[in-house]
Order: sequence, then structure tokens, then C-alpha cells
Amino acid sequence: MRFLSFLFLFIYILPLKAQVAEEDAKVETDSIAPIIDPKYREDQFYATITYNLMQGKPEGYSQYSFSTGLGAGFLRDMPVNKRRNRSVAIGLGYSYNNIKHNFTVTRIDGQNVYKTLSSDAYDKNKLVLHYLELPLELRWRNSDSLSHKFWRVYVGLKASYLFASKAQYVQDGTTVTVRNDANLSKLIYGTYLSLGWNTWNLYAYYSLTPLYDNVIIGDEGQRLKMHSLKLGLVFYIL
Repeated sequence: MRFLSFLFLFIYILPLKAQVAEEDAKVETDSIAPIIDPKYREDQFYATITYNLMQGKPEGYSQYSFSTGLGAGFLRDMPVNKRRNRSVAIGLGYSYNNIKHNFTVTRIDGQNVYKTLSSDAYDKNKLVLHYLELPLELRWRNSDSLSHKFWRVYVGLKASYLFASKAQYVQDGTTVTVRNDANLSKLIYGTYLSLGWNTWNLYAYYSLTPLYDNVIIGDEGQRLKMHSLKLGLVFYIL
């Protein structure tokens, strides 16, 4: 009987001791402080949504509706200090631009003719541009690998290659389309700034290269020198 009593007591106590040991081990494991990753990188995928605001406009030029700018790409983050909150980044991206304005392009006798129209002379008019982009930027941030909520200030230069374009306007049910206008600048350089906190970051881009190359408009032979200013938001993903 004593043996059976001892056996039952042993069976009853054993799970309790195992449970206490497990809880002690859990507390000990959970008490270990998280360690900062010494090789982490930040903000390597991005997406932008912007408004295209044209600068250097010719006389009579105006925009209407929302001139959309969308972009996305990858940036290789390369920290340059031990804390890894200072870095340079280089990448590859794509941007889509839909500029809605009263500036038309028509092809007459093998030549492209440019002019501005009054608002009642067309139903729709747009210029769609597709670019491959090569951004290079300097980065300042107060971040580490434990938190993705931090301030950032990124400044950069961007080279953009135009690989497709379409100018199209609709007038009285007739659609006029000019694709891949040779007078558009194929290679455009610009500078940009993004700054913000956590998810929400303001974005501004200014093109240093004119949108059109060697285009003369008007009776006085005015050279077209339009530049793009983009204002909007940029979102970063690890």
C-alpha cells in the first residue's frame, strides 16, 4: 500500500514539476532582449502617386482634370555607417504619366504640328508617357531593425528613359493619335525629395530636362521648354 501511495503521489507531482520547469524556461526565453540586426537594410521597394504640374508653359497652355503620375521600383539600400541610418541607394523603376491638357499634336505632311486649343475645341486631350527610371539617392533616417516607424529624408537624382508615348485628342467624335513622337526628349534627368514619417511620405520631383526637344511653336518661333513638376506621396516597403 505504501508503494502504491508513493507511486500515485509521484505520478501526480511529476506533471506539476514539468509544467513549472516549462514556465521557467519560457520566462527565461522571453526575458531575452531583442537584438538589433547589424546587417539590416531599409525601404527597398517603393511606389509613388503624384500630380503632374507642368512648368515653362507656352502661351495659352492649360491643364484640366487630374494629370496622374504613378511609379514603382526597387532601390538597393547600402548603409555607410555603423548604425546603418545613413545610406546611399541605387535602383530601377517604372513610371506612368497621363498629362491632361489643351496642347495637341497632329501629323501633317509627315511633320508633327503643335498648338494649344481653347477648352471648347476638344472633348478629351492627353499625353501618356512611359519611362524606365534609374534613381540614385542619399538617405538620412533615425531607424533600426526593430521598428519600421521612423523619420526619413531622402534626396536623389533620377535618369528616365522614354520608351513609349501617345498623344491623343478627341474632337467631335474623331480621335487623333500620334504615337512615339520623335520630338519628345528620350532621356530626361531630374532631382527629387521624399520626406516623412512611417507610411506617409511627401514626394516632389522636378525635371531638369525639357519634355520636348527642339520644338518650335507659334508664329514668333517660340521654343517649347516645358518641364515636369511632380507632387504627391511615396510609399516604401522593405
